[in-house]
Amino acid sequence: MANDAKIPKKRAPTLYLIIAGKLIKGVLSLLLAFGVYRMTGAGLSDLFDRLVHWVHLDPENRFLSEIGDTLDTVTPANVRWVVVCTFIYSLFSLVEGFGLIFRAPWAGWLAIGESAFFIPIEVRELVVRPHWFVFGVLAFNVLIVWYLFANRKRLFRHHHH
Repeated sequence: MANDAKIPKKRAPTLYLIIAGKLIKGVLSLLLAFGVYRMTGAGLSDLFDRLVHWVHLDPENRFLSEIGDTLDTVTPANVRWVVVCTFIYSLFSLVEGFGLIFRAPWAGWLAIGESAFFIPIEVRELVVRPHWFVFGVLAFNVLIVWYLFANRKRLFRHHHH
């Protein structure tokens, strides 16, 4: 057998889970960006009022009325900013996911950096307002950072020809 034969990549179920998480997050963020962009023509406040009436909620409820007031302050410029940021974030997640599929070393470092960036924010959120979803996101980000860093040499080999 020749030395230049390609070494098959070992299976890495945790890496596949991370890739799936990145791709799902990227697609959902992309859908959110397009959804917010499409809704801006209808007027978010009107859309919210129609939703409240359709679900038969009390429009005088303090919580709902605060959401309605907040939506009234949304300007086209604010919405554009949210759409652009969400779109860029979705591309970031999709690039990470596809980079990890091809086991590109830069994608591993990108995923480690992005996940590590959000850990302090999630810890603060848990301290202020504990919620199981935030805990789950925090646990997933810790797993990403630990797993990709600990296995970086095995997962992301540089091929020299």
